[in-house]
Formats: sequence, structure tokens, C-alpha cells
Amino acid sequence: MPGLEDEQSVNMDKLTQLQDCIEQLLLIMKLAVVQLVQRSDFKQVSPDIPVTKSRPKDKIDSPQKFEENKRELVADLVRKAKQIELIIESLPAPEPEQAQAARFEQLEQEMQKVNEEYQAAVERAKRLHKEITAIFRELTNAENTTF
Repeated sequence: MPGLEDEQSVNMDKLTQLQDCIEQLLLIMKLAVVQLVQRSDFKQVSPDIPVTKSRPKDKIDSPQKFEENKRELVADLVRKAKQIELIIESLPAPEPEQAQAARFEQLEQEMQKVNEEYQAAVERAKRLHKEITAIFRELTNAENTTF
């Protein structure tokens, strides 16, 4: 069934693309968290709790740069999420149970037929092996008697 194999190949390619995109999305998320944490300074969130630590100024982005980076990271996340959504939408809908059952039944019948053909081929090979072995024995016996 070349059509089925081609369809499965295309679907596996899509699943591989989906897996790659999800991994890329997770990487973007990780890098976003790292970027936002490492390139910002500590801020006081309560008047009762003072900030006791700060980052070097050359390691901190300006507020404008920080906002620009946030927007870029969000755009990257949204772009990758849309790409994932498109891949998911392109995947085929799951088959109804009756269709799956019919397909499995058909595959089972095909498998039984192929197995019967295989068994017949094995039996034929065994018969041929016996015939060839018998011929070789006759030849070696004939050779031994002529000497």
C-alpha cells in the first residue's frame, strides 16, 4: 500500500516538525527567563524589606532596552506558538473507531496472506534444499564408485 506509507511518512515528518518546534519553544522560554532574570536589577517590592544586593551596571539593561527585549521575546514566543498551531492543524483528524477497526481487520487479513505466502516459500525452500542435497549425494556417491 504505497499510498498509506506515503501518508504515514508525511505525518511522521509533521510530527517531527512539531517535536522540533516544541523543543524550540521551550528553548525560547528558557532563554527568555534567563534574559529577564540576568539583565534586570533587583527592585524593592515592599518598603519593609530593603534591597540588599544589586547587579553591576554593565550587566543591567536600561528600562527601554529591557522593554524592547521583552517585546522581542514575546514576539518570538508568539511566532513559534503560531507555527506549532499551524503544524497541529495540518495533522489529520483521528480516524473514527469503526474506520480504525476496519483498517486493522484489513491489515490483519493482509498480514495473514503474506504470512501464508512466507510459509509456502519456506516449505518450497526446504523441498529444494532436500532435492539439492539428494542430487549432491548422488553425485558424490557416483564419483566415489567410479574411482
